[in-house]
Amino acid sequence: MNVRHKNSFMNSRQAAANQKTRRARRVIALFEAFKGIVSIAAGIGLLSLVHQDIRHIAAQLISHMGMSPGAHYPSILLHYADVVNDTGLQLLLVLAVFYSAIRLIEAYGLWNEHEWAEWMGALSGAIYIPFEIEHIVHLASFTGIAVFLGNLSVVGFLANQVWRRRNR
Repeated sequence: MNVRHKNSFMNSRQAAANQKTRRARRVIALFEAFKGIVSIAAGIGLLSLVHQDIRHIAAQLISHMGMSPGAHYPSILLHYADVVNDTGLQLLLVLAVFYSAIRLIEAYGLWNEHEWAEWMGALSGAIYIPFEIEHIVHLASFTGIAVFLGNLSVVGFLANQVWRRRNR
């Protein structure tokens, strides 16, 4: 194999690897955008609850589903319906808007291959890892383990991208 053919082969392998990396980054960007949009929808839902009797709404929901208000999960829902008031809803709305903005900014940066977005994604995803481990230790479930492994994969991928950029 001559040098020219070998370089061409190496360049095509590198181009294929770059394409896979770009595709993975864009999948993560789409997922982050999805989380941001879902958070906006949740915020709009919270906005509709301001100045409403949340306990009454929760009691109607429990009744509609044919559940007993004294059962474990319905009683938890009713408890938190009592705890949340308009001020609490407004705070949750502000947090939902803030979370949405972070997710959408991160998605934009990842889509456009900005290094700051890789840092942002790796760090913001890493924040959840200790909580996910604690959750798995106390209540192991397939879903919890899948979420943990997915988040760990995303954090690992983005941290690897940051590491590679720094070493170039």
